[in-house]
Amino acid sequence: MRQRPEKQAAAKRLSSTAERIEQLANRVLVGDIILPEFQRPFVWKRKQILELLDSIYRNYPIGSALLWESSQELASKRSIADLEVGERSQNYPVNYLLDGQQRLSTICGCLHWEPGDPKSIWNVIFDLRNEKFSHIDHIDELPAHQIPIRRLSDPAEYFRKISVIDDSALRSVADLLFNRFKDYQLPLVTLGDMSINDVAPVFERINSTGTRLTIYDLMRAATWSPEFDLGKTIESIKTSLEEKRFHSFENKTFLRCLGAASGSDFSSGSIDSLRHLEPDTLHTCAEQIKSAAQLAVDFLSTEVGAPRAEALPYANQFAVLVELFRVLSNPDASQRAELKRWFWLTTLSGYFSGWDSGQMATDAKAIRDFATGSSASIDVTASVPTASLWAAKPFRANSAISKMIALMFTTKNPLDIVTGQRIDIDKSLAWSNDKEFHHFFPQAYLSKNGVKASRSNVPGNIILLTSKSNIAISASAPSDYLNKIIESDGREALVERLGSNLVPEAALDAALNDDYDSFLSARAIYLHAIAERLSGVNSEGLIEVSPEEIDDSDVDPTE
Repeated sequence: MRQRPEKQAAAKRLSSTAERIEQLANRVLVGDIILPEFQRPFVWKRKQILELLDSIYRNYPIGSALLWESSQELASKRSIADLEVGERSQNYPVNYLLDGQQRLSTICGCLHWEPGDPKSIWNVIFDLRNEKFSHIDHIDELPAHQIPIRRLSDPAEYFRKISVIDDSALRSVADLLFNRFKDYQLPLVTLGDMSINDVAPVFERINSTGTRLTIYDLMRAATWSPEFDLGKTIESIKTSLEEKRFHSFENKTFLRCLGAASGSDFSSGSIDSLRHLEPDTLHTCAEQIKSAAQLAVDFLSTEVGAPRAEALPYANQFAVLVELFRVLSNPDASQRAELKRWFWLTTLSGYFSGWDSGQMATDAKAIRDFATGSSASIDVTASVPTASLWAAKPFRANSAISKMIALMFTTKNPLDIVTGQRIDIDKSLAWSNDKEFHHFFPQAYLSKNGVKASRSNVPGNIILLTSKSNIAISASAPSDYLNKIIESDGREALVERLGSNLVPEAALDAALNDDYDSFLSARAIYLHAIAERLSGVNSEGLIEVSPEEIDDSDVDPTE
């Protein structure tokens, strides 16, 4: 029975073989099998490397590799597993590796590692006594029963090294190790006679390595062409933001920006639609994003006080601002005031914590209406919580409300309450650790008085303090350390320092009586009043305040 024409065509485009891993490694190193530029970097952990080697030794299946045989010239990586690869012949089709990168990188790296950094992930040995693979952190001479895996690529050297072993059982294990790595075959599937547009969907569906492809990986494959590389494009945008320290957003944030810049919104569906755009269109959108991102960074650093990406409560706030500045590059004073109100409102309300596709579409329209002058405000359907959130939410680095109080500190240029010296707010907002943030009522003191950590580690109990002053305060009762400051520098000086840390006098009076509940209540009400004013609302709910009335350089909710 004859095959139908379409089945015959499919058969020509797909072939299956099996090849020794030793030969596959050699093909990679001479440039016959190469990694297309749209492949992601090596991501396996040390444990995964050892598990693969152990599977080969025990003759377990390790999956298959997928190649795309093509004469089409694509950008490719010039190294694999820290090894330089050879130049391919210009007259010979190239085998682009679509699946199996992590496995072939492991095989090449371990078999052909050239000793350099002793802590390299490719510095692996096999112990003949317990038949286990392990990493070592030196290149010193090893006992005869410990064999560097790199020896397997040189049979003469391998057998010279094991010739000194007189234990027949260990020699048998050494022979088995060599033969397994010499004879082990990996199933190989090769695609041929296919365009990049046909190959991209195949690449997208690959997930045989156990390390899931992210939407960024998939879109880099789906949009790749000789004229446009999503990976290099996003890296270029990040590099342009590095000087101002706003380069550390996840790649998906920039995909959202690209989806919006293409005329759609910030949703995954809009990101997926990027595959249908021409390279020139993608390039134009990316250039617009790069310029808009720089304007958004200037706004965040000068108008909001966020000195780096880590200080933002939500990365998606940045994506929305990029779209705004893409459409409106030079907002006037009133528009900038409205943007600030929008920023504080979306933070206080936790708006982006549940950002769904419907909101993304609505926000894209609201931003464009505002940018084009169709609306004087940015419509956001948000519900503002009560003041109790400052006394109930945990204080931690990944919390939006914690980041909000940190940004609110920037409006007051906080002082150390013990010494009066200026606090390095930029260092605090790096959020690499929380050493600059301290508990006004020391946690150790509260614990001794029966207050649980869930009640003491809240934003309402946080101020900025130098490490030296924190050590001096230690577990003291607030009445003790505060009275010492008053005796030394006077109450007026202390009130000024506390004001710069957003602590009102009512809270101070409660602290002088060691009354934590009253302190926390007074502080929470004060913080919430500031937050509501920044957000353009009042204590009665979402009643908008004119943006021009908001002056966050000297906010005092008692006025």
